Amino acid sequence: MDHVNLKRLAKELKLAVSTVSRALSDSHDISIETKRKVINLAKELNYQPNPFARSLRKRSSKTIAIILPEIANNYFSLAINGIEEVAQENDYHVLIYLTHENHAKEASIIRHLLNGRVDGVIMSLSIETEDITHLQELQENNIPIVFFDRICDSIDTVKITTNDYESGYLATSHLISKGCKSIAYLTFSGNLSIEQQRMKGYQDALIRKNLVPDDQHIVRCSTNTKESHTKIKILFSGDNRPDGIFASVELLAILCYEVCAEMKINIPNDIKIIGFSNLRTASLLNPALTTITQPAFDMGKEAAKALFEALKKPQIPMENKNIVLKSTLIERVSTSKL
Repeated sequence: MDHVNLKRLAKELKLAVSTVSRALSDSHDISIETKRKVINLAKELNYQPNPFARSLRKRSSKTIAIILPEIANNYFSLAINGIEEVAQENDYHVLIYLTHENHAKEASIIRHLLNGRVDGVIMSLSIETEDITHLQELQENNIPIVFFDRICDSIDTVKITTNDYESGYLATSHLISKGCKSIAYLTFSGNLSIEQQRMKGYQDALIRKNLVPDDQHIVRCSTNTKESHTKIKILFSGDNRPDGIFASVELLAILCYEVCAEMKINIPNDIKIIGFSNLRTASLLNPALTTITQPAFDMGKEAAKALFEALKKPQIPMENKNIVLKSTLIERVSTSKL
């Protein structure tokens, strides 16, 4: 005989899974009529609740999930440390899941967490994420979610970001002040709000200094390193080669160094480079890389604090709140003036 679960009951009754669950728990916000329908069908189909999942929901699992696009980026390692510090203070365990920038993997992880495995989620979106059904399901199941860095604007919750527009403006203005007149912007997909903000800062800084933004100088790379390497090489090979590079992602700044070494392009004499990066080794690169450094540890800490506040008040929906922390420009040799 087929196992009867909440999903099956919900499907037959054309109700949300969360409604069926609350009806079976005799929740006050479900009508008597709906409760009656749910209970009758549950009896008819011999529904057996999963005692393990139920006890977790009642008792709390004392575990939170961190969902990240990758872990090679030093920014995320530092953010994890910030989250873990707060989790330990609250006597909670942390599970870390990686989406590898894949939307399907992200949705599958979230759905895996809906069974009461964790009490709350802290996450940074994958580059591919446009459909947010899986995130809405978390909310429907009363599992609080907090976003940091790569946020989802259309979900009402706490979002921790850095001042991306100002940082984009500052990075570009810095290159202009060092004599750059033709500045390229390297990014990934362009879907994420942080990328849009950084790019807007870049474009506005150019216009403010009477430099015309060139569409050919906005290079959308991919998470495939080989593809991105090729795109950067093409950019550096043309007659229209830029004299300044603003890399909105850490990896792309490193790839620029690799391409410059291959093509015998001197940094900073021929080309100046600035990038968003939390690399501890930025100062050890040859030449040392000028960075916009995000307060990653503090962003992780703020995200965890917001989540634990929500866990203390499970009946109250999280308010929509943006917390913005400031990034810092650290000037090094890669943008120095001759």
